[in-house]
Amino acid sequence: MTSLSDPQAGSFRLSMLLNDTRYRSYTFQFVALMCIIAVFGYLGLNLAANLRTAGLSISFDFLSAPSGYDINQRPIDYTSQSTHLRASIVGIMNTLIVAVLACATATVLGVAAGVARLSPNWLLRKMMSVYVEAFRNVPVLIWILIIFSIMTAVLPPPNAFRGENPTATMVMGAFAFTNRGVYAPWPIWGDGSWVVVATFLASIAGAVIYRRHTTKVLFDTGRLMPRGWPTLAILILPAVVMFYVMGRPITLDYPALKGFNFQGGVNMLGSLIALWFALAIYTGAFIAENVRAGILAVSKGQTEAAASLGLRPNRIMSLVVLPQALRVIIPPLISNYLNITKNSSLAIAVGYMDVTGTLGGITLNQTGRAIECVLLLMAFYLTISLSISAVMNVYNNSVKLKER
Repeated sequence: MTSLSDPQAGSFRLSMLLNDTRYRSYTFQFVALMCIIAVFGYLGLNLAANLRTAGLSISFDFLSAPSGYDINQRPIDYTSQSTHLRASIVGIMNTLIVAVLACATATVLGVAAGVARLSPNWLLRKMMSVYVEAFRNVPVLIWILIIFSIMTAVLPPPNAFRGENPTATMVMGAFAFTNRGVYAPWPIWGDGSWVVVATFLASIAGAVIYRRHTTKVLFDTGRLMPRGWPTLAILILPAVVMFYVMGRPITLDYPALKGFNFQGGVNMLGSLIALWFALAIYTGAFIAENVRAGILAVSKGQTEAAASLGLRPNRIMSLVVLPQALRVIIPPLISNYLNITKNSSLAIAVGYMDVTGTLGGITLNQTGRAIECVLLLMAFYLTISLSISAVMNVYNNSVKLKER
């Protein structure tokens, strides 16, 4: 006797789509998919009909028109006569700059604070507890405004660096901290500079390979190889040697006070620094708790076993505890990175022109193309969020527990 779920039981019949357990779930999923497509199709047709009634149509031709406004932080060449498309690209680059800087800083700060919260030092442990509780329980917008207000109120104006007895001096003769932002040297790339950069990138790869080799040797033979100074030597020496071999092709353009402001170098606006530090410190508090939870998830016996083998505390943390804790830390860390990217849209509160301020702000108001601008904004944030998730998920799969 055969059952309906037996694959050898006769030919296919339409009734099997509902009665056969092999096909029933697919039938329901297909019906649900058709319903969703129908709903979105209805909404799209309704939107198109309403636009036609209002005499409007969806068009992206406005992107080729002159923008007519200036942007204070410009990573690429831009003027008020540039197109709205270029203004949007500048805004996107500004968003990515602050997101990358904040993600990197928040990771370093969060890992350090998370480890310090478990320190046997009572003072250090309590200080990190105060930091975590203070920053993660206050809205990030408040911290952005606080840091920006401190920078504009405390730091001196550019004219304070002028005269025979200036009230402010440049740090190491290269960095000027003013209420208009921080002025720093900027590299000038000469002929052959790409060789130096390529050598440095190869050195980074070599340092990673060396550290993995030392870890493998330790696990295979128990022999402890030095990691600190060899890694530093691999990172620095090849690039320095190539720098002089190529005739020092990379020079620095130093900022100098000319007129009423500094000229030369690069200017990081106070709004950029305030947004960067606020996002990093705020999100770092959440990352610190993730790191602490990941470390506590590792059995104490692992630490005791490593200590019994003679490993130093820093080696125990880097070779035994953190590699296992990463399986707990990485998933929520992805959400933290996504939050940093999306919270960067608060930049307009301090006048930093990110993509929300350009495409979703001035461009939208000037052109009146609200639907198009919002669609492009949604596409950008969706793309960058999915990209971050994809990259971090690849890393998460590489550190997760491999079962036999």
